[in-house]
Amino acid sequence: MATISKHSVGRKIDYPTSDGKPMAETDIHRDLMVDLIQTLQAHYAADPMVYISGNLLLFYEEGNRRKHVSPDVFLVRGVAKRLRDNYLAWEEGKGPDLVIEITSSSTRSEDVKKKMALYRETLKVPEYVLFDPRQDYLTPSMQGYRLVDGKYETIGTVAGRLPSEILGLHMERVGTQLRLYDPTLGRRLPTSEERIEAERQHAEVERQRAEAEHQRAEQAEAEAARLRLEVEELRRRRNGGG
Repeated sequence: MATISKHSVGRKIDYPTSDGKPMAETDIHRDLMVDLIQTLQAHYAADPMVYISGNLLLFYEEGNRRKHVSPDVFLVRGVAKRLRDNYLAWEEGKGPDLVIEITSSSTRSEDVKKKMALYRETLKVPEYVLFDPRQDYLTPSMQGYRLVDGKYETIGTVAGRLPSEILGLHMERVGTQLRLYDPTLGRRLPTSEERIEAERQHAEVERQRAEAEHQRAEQAEAEAARLRLEVEELRRRRNGGG
């Protein structure tokens, strides 16, 4: 768990919720960040003690409004899943367990030097992943680090994927996307768009099934009505109805 700086504060401090910077460098970076957050949130939906967020100001020194960082994507185990205006590490009791930065050549210095040092030395984030969707500068374009004895060690790939001990999942590059792969099930976690499409297809199948059931019921009712008429006709003839 991260060692978070605490200073004695005599009054309530209003910590900001924005640093005035854009959400992401490009549409690709923004969409990828949102997809990863939503995919992880869906994966951990049943666990009330896993918090997932991104592009949220994370403060790590009590009383200091300047000591903050805004990870693109981060996950914290052991804290309640709830909506937050910002993340105050000393109040939560810990920092992130995993941080993913969607990097680019314009954020290179910050992601590789400043943020990496902060995550390693101050927040002591167990796993740090860098992903360069446009392959602007990072080679390989997906790199992961695991904190071992206070230092970041490179995470080796498995079948071309980056294994995360924190998630129990693997990460892989698919086009410009960073996808999450479940090695136990042998498949990727669906993105929000894929989940919506799967739900749409399921709803269509259910609609067709209900329509077929309705048609079968109507046919059965028509057949029953026909048989009733035949029986009535036979009775009428038997009774001399002509």
